[in-house]
Amino acid sequence: MNVASLQQEILKLKQEKDVCVLAHSYVAREICEIADFTGDSYKLSVDATKVSNKNILMCGVRFMAETCKILSPDKHVWLAQPFAGCEMADQMDREMISRVKKDYPDYTVVAYVNTTAELKTICDVCVTSSSAVKIVNNIENKNLLFIPDCNLGSFVAQQCPDKNIKLLSGCCPIHASVTAEDVKAAKEQYPDAELLVHPECKPEVCEQADYIGSTSGIMDYAVKSDKKEFIIGTEISIAEHLQYMCSDKTFHILSLKLICPNMKATTLMDVYNCLSGKGGEEILLSDETIRDAGKCIDEMIRLGE
Repeated sequence: MNVASLQQEILKLKQEKDVCVLAHSYVAREICEIADFTGDSYKLSVDATKVSNKNILMCGVRFMAETCKILSPDKHVWLAQPFAGCEMADQMDREMISRVKKDYPDYTVVAYVNTTAELKTICDVCVTSSSAVKIVNNIENKNLLFIPDCNLGSFVAQQCPDKNIKLLSGCCPIHASVTAEDVKAAKEQYPDAELLVHPECKPEVCEQADYIGSTSGIMDYAVKSDKKEFIIGTEISIAEHLQYMCSDKTFHILSLKLICPNMKATTLMDVYNCLSGKGGEEILLSDETIRDAGKCIDEMIRLGE
């Protein structure tokens, strides 16, 4: 079966089984083409709450499917590839942060959305890469514990100098693998290109960027910009998607190290097998986990308004 015919079979199964397919922007192009919604993790979870479908299929990683289930507890949420996890989300757990909280009792715990549902249950507010600065500024408490990504946390701290932000050593190992030397090499090769990077990159990389923003922010900037050439400092899929969206512009990859194996794990065949009842995994969370993890997401929505 070729890609086109497999996509047609998937579209039929979606209709027959009342399934809404969500695809993160980092997954393969052929999956994005058959998805009902594409975008970053939190956007997809919100999109899922607005559809009438009772079945949601997440093409991304586990924490994204968990967030979707937290926001849509009455729906069946499936993860197309059960082995697709997130190294950053798994770096810190509930037990570890419970211990840290004892050392900083007067700190508000700010959790990046790239965390497990279990860890979110003991956090005060959730943030996304696009909303983190606004939400942190709107938190009344000056003292904040920002987890798990120290690079995103460092970026937020620079934008929020009035806050006392405690960072731990977590990070996205993919974004954090890029160095200042990689930036220098890319700029020498493409001297006319603007550099757009994700705040999960190290400060030494971000400080050389023309624009720092979330995945959706990078894509919006590139689409709307009058510039014609860009170096994309996030997962390499974004350069590919942008090339399709803007055929009159040129997009370069900052580094070949920016490949997320967990995002690449999901295949079009995984989507087909899940819809056919031969694969995937339904995300099951206890009512207590959904309730407690939902509190920090509700607070994110309140502070982000």
